[in-house]
Amino acid sequence: MSSIVTDQGIVHYEAYGRGQPVILLHGWLGSWDYWLNTMEALGKGYRCYALDFWGFGESGKTRRSYQVVDFVDLVDQFMDRLGIESAPIVGHSMGGTVAILMALTKPKRTKRVIVVGSPINGRSLNIFLRLAGEPWIARLVWRMPTLLQYGIRAFSPLVVNDWPVWYKMITRDLSRTTLEAFFTSIGSLHHTDLRPQLPGITTPVMGIYGVGDNVVAPTQANVISNNAPVSRIKMMTGSRHFPMLDEPQTFNEQLADFLSFKFESSNGAS
Repeated sequence: MSSIVTDQGIVHYEAYGRGQPVILLHGWLGSWDYWLNTMEALGKGYRCYALDFWGFGESGKTRRSYQVVDFVDLVDQFMDRLGIESAPIVGHSMGGTVAILMALTKPKRTKRVIVVGSPINGRSLNIFLRLAGEPWIARLVWRMPTLLQYGIRAFSPLVVNDWPVWYKMITRDLSRTTLEAFFTSIGSLHHTDLRPQLPGITTPVMGIYGVGDNVVAPTQANVISNNAPVSRIKMMTGSRHFPMLDEPQTFNEQLADFLSFKFESSNGAS
């Protein structure tokens, strides 16, 4: 277990492999180890860093603000502390939205961005996730943990193929999440809309979406392909919201190919 101290709290991370750095960001209610298989697959050519956002996993939980912009600051400070000038950033779901916003606001930090089942417009979130961002609903649900776990279990087969394994992971991670992180982060994500800014992004973007995603509308892939100047899309026909878990071999191959691809653009992304 590794951690750094930032201006706004402790950040837990795990690192694996050798080579150029790659930063991996988890989604809402998740933690670093959703990326374990990907880290092992990339480890021969890259030094992979998987972070826990503030309020999640093993990172600090003393903050009161857990918005998407806060997590951009987290990644920026993390890179400063480890001496990483720039790197590709891979993000799942909320983590991908953070990665896009990072590329828009701190383009020199991002060599390229890979988003996995991520909302560019927060209104593409499933209605239940949008409701979870309402403080009064979140507090009500939080007071009934058994009901919350039952709801997650019932929804699990619609989220990921190997849902019994995922259910154990999500219940573990939920137990390490604070109420403030629970509703503030998803509420912020719901009200994030990066569509107007996307045409100005200078970083190459890849979108990987599961065709069967019931958490984030897979049509968000079209938002990327229609608006990002340099983009690539991969629709995973056998995946739901977690392509890296549902089809790990194909996912890792697609990711590795995009990371190594030589772009001809002059923005330094190659």
